[in-house]
Amino acid sequence: MIYKERISDIELKRKLNASGAVLIRGPKACGKTESAKQIAKSVLNVDRDENVPALINIAPKRLLVGETPRLIDEWQVQPVLWDYIRHEIDDRQKNAQFILTGSSNPEESAKMHSGAGRFTILEMRTMSWQELGISSGKIRLANLFKGEKIDVVDQPTDLDFIIERLIIGGFPTLLNKTIDQATDLNRAYVELLAEVDMSRVSNINRDPIKVRSLLRSLARNTATIVDITSLERDILAKENAGITRPTVYDYLDALNRLMITEEQPAWNTHIRSSHALRKSPKRHFTDVSLAVAALGADANSLINDLNFTGFLFESLVTHELRVYGQANDAKVYHYRDSSGLEVDSIVQKYNGDWCAFEIKLGTGQINEAAAVLTKFVSTLDTNKVKPPISLNIITGTGISYTRADGINVISLASLGK
Repeated sequence: MIYKERISDIELKRKLNASGAVLIRGPKACGKTESAKQIAKSVLNVDRDENVPALINIAPKRLLVGETPRLIDEWQVQPVLWDYIRHEIDDRQKNAQFILTGSSNPEESAKMHSGAGRFTILEMRTMSWQELGISSGKIRLANLFKGEKIDVVDQPTDLDFIIERLIIGGFPTLLNKTIDQATDLNRAYVELLAEVDMSRVSNINRDPIKVRSLLRSLARNTATIVDITSLERDILAKENAGITRPTVYDYLDALNRLMITEEQPAWNTHIRSSHALRKSPKRHFTDVSLAVAALGADANSLINDLNFTGFLFESLVTHELRVYGQANDAKVYHYRDSSGLEVDSIVQKYNGDWCAFEIKLGTGQINEAAAVLTKFVSTLDTNKVKPPISLNIITGTGISYTRADGINVISLASLGK
């Protein structure tokens, strides 16, 4: 199978050249190992090599011997490797020695010293529309951060295609799969998560029925601010299953360790009004297709509930902004205050530059979205916060252009890094 280049490949090479080792983090099957193999000169499969359990107790440094950069795949199976690698980097005094990949974070109880100064971290996600070849990438996030206006001729994407992509998702293993094949594979991913992975991640037996109930509740509430109490109520009302608050916390922690869910933090800024900023994060699945699979939804059910499909689309776009934002040294937040004013995504660079995005599945709410962005900017205390570089509305079915008021309307099929 021909390797399909990832946006994160450039970041991987840059960070590897700057440090002794790079830790690639991301959910199972997002493509971490394949990306690492493109530049690794030797490989240790920690979860499959029969010599690892014996050598880890007798001669652990033997596991690190090999041409560099050496890929240590699924390293978290033997978390003690972390400290041996750390010491090996100190001894060698060279960059680009190791690449570590894993589909879960080790338990907090695992005794690992900080890798500061030795390790860099690369967050990896499932494939974006640009990586999949769906988006032309003509409208670059990098250019939006320069304040450039849009001059693009493109074709709108139809609703049926968007729904198909919500169902298929961005896992590399689903390239060239039909919607039926992808549906089966994504549902199997969720089933294995409930039956195996949730218990394996901490060697604690977790009830698959309760895991499924929680996953369905998270899916129903994707791209929204939902607290533990709301999840409890939702599970009780919709699933007819009892689940205690400590269990919800435990299961959410396991999902975070498996990198199945990802929080979108609230943007901490300064506003002129007396309204309070909301600090709760939004919750998303690492890939929107897992939300669809957890609910057992199909194309017909999504067509018949476009309100919910709009939330799924928002989750998809948030994923895309995270991939493109990471390539531009930026992170993705959301805004909400006590008056109910909300902005779907704030993409902010480390230097403080930021752009705001409203996300709409169709074109019927563009004027409303533009009004929200305008009102939002008027609430900011410009003595304490930079003005936005650009204001943007991302749509699914529309075309791309810059409005007379300067707000950009961007088709997701044109957005790129």
